[in-house]
Amino acid sequence: MTDDELAVALDALARGAPVAAATETFFGLLVDPTKPRALDALFALKGRDAEKGVALLVPGKAAWRSLVDEIPELAETLADHFWPGPLTIALAARPDLDPRLTVGGTVAARSPGPSDAARIVAAFGAPLTATSANRAGAPAAVTGDEVAAAFPDELAAGALVLVPGVAPGGEPSTLVAVTGGRIDIVRSGRIRESDLLPLVPSSPLR
Repeated sequence: MTDDELAVALDALARGAPVAAATETFFGLLVDPTKPRALDALFALKGRDAEKGVALLVPGKAAWRSLVDEIPELAETLADHFWPGPLTIALAARPDLDPRLTVGGTVAARSPGPSDAARIVAAFGAPLTATSANRAGAPAAVTGDEVAAAFPDELAAGALVLVPGVAPGGEPSTLVAVTGGRIDIVRSGRIRESDLLPLVPSSPLR
């Protein structure tokens, strides 16, 4: 991603337009989750059920703390070890978050590994959405060309900004929910259960 492409992406985020950029897994659709109209645009773009929630990318722990009631010690340990990287951690959400970001009162977030999306969220300095760049039910996009093929009209109209590139693909981020001293693996992915166990030897894991 060039500096000019970064500037275009940040301008789009500021005006509430979604940005498609490669993460360390797949292409993601990034919007500012504090802008209700940006979330409206995101859900319209994907055709996604708002009840499914939207995971977030954060530039660091300070931004993470702005989303959640508290960060349990176990969650902090996981973040210290696996961030930046493909481990998404769900914790109890702050009550003032847009409910479209949450599932069952929790909000999921990760600090992304090296990627265009990581550079964008670092420059933005606050959380951004991380949902995959595809229509609901379609395969997650790995290349900018796949994103362009999925959203040709939106790109032509300026309703979506695409940062060209290629994502690694393969498996998604692993999603875990942390409640007190328990870890629940919600979605298997790049981080294996065997990777998690050494960090939480005395904690139930399921």
